[in-house]
Amino acid sequence: MSTIKINCITKNYGDTVALDNVNLTIEPNKIYGLLGRNGAGKTTLLNLLTNKIFPTKGDITIDDETVFENDKVLNNIFYMMEKNLYPEGLKVKEIFKWTKEFYPLFDIDYANTLAEKFSLNINKRVKELSTGFNSIFKVIIALASNANIILFDEPVLGLDANHRDLFYKELIANYTEKPKTIVISTHLIEEVADVLEEAIIIKDGRIIAKKSVEQLISSAYTISGEATKVDKYILDKQYIGEEIMGRFKSVTVLEDIQNKNEDLARELDLEFTKVELQKLFISLTNS
Repeated sequence: MSTIKINCITKNYGDTVALDNVNLTIEPNKIYGLLGRNGAGKTTLLNLLTNKIFPTKGDITIDDETVFENDKVLNNIFYMMEKNLYPEGLKVKEIFKWTKEFYPLFDIDYANTLAEKFSLNINKRVKELSTGFNSIFKVIIALASNANIILFDEPVLGLDANHRDLFYKELIANYTEKPKTIVISTHLIEEVADVLEEAIIIKDGRIIAKKSVEQLISSAYTISGEATKVDKYILDKQYIGEEIMGRFKSVTVLEDIQNKNEDLARELDLEFTKVELQKLFISLTNS
């Protein structure tokens, strides 16, 4: 079932704490967003999950087996890294062939079909690919890997709008046909929000939220209007993300949207709006 358990993980680089006592369970067969600002610890966590680096403290298990130096477990994970580690002198079709050697379930026919959809020339050498097509090349390998767990680190780097849309559609089609655990680390939160089932928000090496996207969005709302009236509304409420433009003020209230005080808002001539995942993320990580 591929349940990932991250137990008391700390990772230090000298005096820098990249991850600070992280505890997290990633349930199987869901699409997760790993969201955080630059330097928050996202890539460090993905590298630990795939045994690229070792923790200072703690353990990571998949179905109760440690990932550290465990080829049996690691063979069920495919990690699409932002950095390109493929031999640049080889052609794309040659990389497909060699990937099959390391991942026996790799579907070359599916990879070729995706290459055609994305207009990727499989006769080109890796070093000849643009930034966008390099990302497409790595995305195709990840999707065709048939791994039980697929990790994407900035998968749409350099992709134009059409190719990004195609990636999300192919991701959903792939997941629907064969459910698996997918973790997407990305800065394009607004764009990926409709694809995600759960969001994991990391800040300064700590997990500050892990909820379904629906739960996150319904756990807050935005109230806006004349600044002094907004201040009256939020007097006894917890809020973040204060924005002031002249006499106008907008804040994100950390309260279930079902509990909003409509009578008071009406009396103060204030407006409610549903909070967007990206705006909530910005508010939570800026606070």
